[in-house]
Amino acid sequence: MSTKTKSHVTRKIYSLAEVARHNTSSSTLVTYSGKVYDLTPFLADHPGGDDIILEYAGKDIGAAMSDESQHVHSRAAYEMMDEFQVGELGGGEKIVSEDWVPDENFHPDETDLLSDYNMNKFIDLNKPLLMQVWNAPWTKEYYLSQVHEPRHLKESARMFGSNLLEPFTRTKFWVVPLVWWPIAAFLAVLSIEQFTNPAITAGNLLQFPPPISSLPTPTSGALAAWFGCFSAGIFIWTLLEYTLHRFLFHVDYYLPDAPWAITLHFLLHGVHHYLPMDRLRLVMPPLLFFVLETPFTKLAHVVFPKAMANGIISGAFFMYVMYDLGHYALHHTRLPAYLAEQKRYHLAHHYKNFELGFGVTSKVWDYVFGTMLVTTTK
Repeated sequence: MSTKTKSHVTRKIYSLAEVARHNTSSSTLVTYSGKVYDLTPFLADHPGGDDIILEYAGKDIGAAMSDESQHVHSRAAYEMMDEFQVGELGGGEKIVSEDWVPDENFHPDETDLLSDYNMNKFIDLNKPLLMQVWNAPWTKEYYLSQVHEPRHLKESARMFGSNLLEPFTRTKFWVVPLVWWPIAAFLAVLSIEQFTNPAITAGNLLQFPPPISSLPTPTSGALAAWFGCFSAGIFIWTLLEYTLHRFLFHVDYYLPDAPWAITLHFLLHGVHHYLPMDRLRLVMPPLLFFVLETPFTKLAHVVFPKAMANGIISGAFFMYVMYDLGHYALHHTRLPAYLAEQKRYHLAHHYKNFELGFGVTSKVWDYVFGTMLVTTTK
């Protein structure tokens, strides 16, 4: 292995915990003066034997390098180490901790951007975020260790450098009901009419002027059937909320260690854990929700008759809006006693343990599936 070859390798940022796991003869990482070295290919060639290196595998070798009683290292030995450098150490003070005490009146201090970047070698919050993530020198493990450590800004950080694209990443909370509640209402009316007359289509209701006089009068049976489907949609949404949050947004362990996967993770949910108090990224942009909901609404129309499908979707869309509004409130609103407890619970997901507490509107599914997060301290 030559120094020339090594200079063309992208050097990554590692955490101490990540280095510590590479402590075998098949993968031997060590640290020295803030740099990370892969000594695996050097084990057989080490003049003092591989056992000395393996004793420090996954650890810092500073003490060993300076201990002349154990092994004297020449200047050439120090220079040769450059050939084996694979990255640098990153990571500073941790915010997420089991010792964090949930408080519904929590108001975090603003992050010192320069100090944070110099210490963690992660994202420069003074610059657009997305391309930094795409071009980043981090390992997946280092990315996950950092993106779950919250930072706090007074203003929203830019996702794109382009003024044309940036607005699509920011959403005020009132946009969600403005877009999706009228759609939910339309689907509710369509479902009721279809329970009354199965021949009714969406096109019948979209005529201008609205053909109200020509539509059949809904029967009590049609209203009851719609309400049953609407209620089922609310129930289904609560399960979807939990499932998507746990198995899609927190797919951390199974995330491929590739720029496209890390960038997608950051866009979907990573940015929310990284900047949890960003008021313009607490609710889902309409375009993103459209992408996520489309497979499920199509599935509903495959599984159920159209009247039932539209009724279920109307309930799910209604509850989705309540979820997004509730999520915003959990981060930025003073709430009554019961909701204040749910706020503490959700903030604990961000600041205490992000691997538990996936329910946002309710703890029910956390209880059912064993992912309850204990917010009290002993």
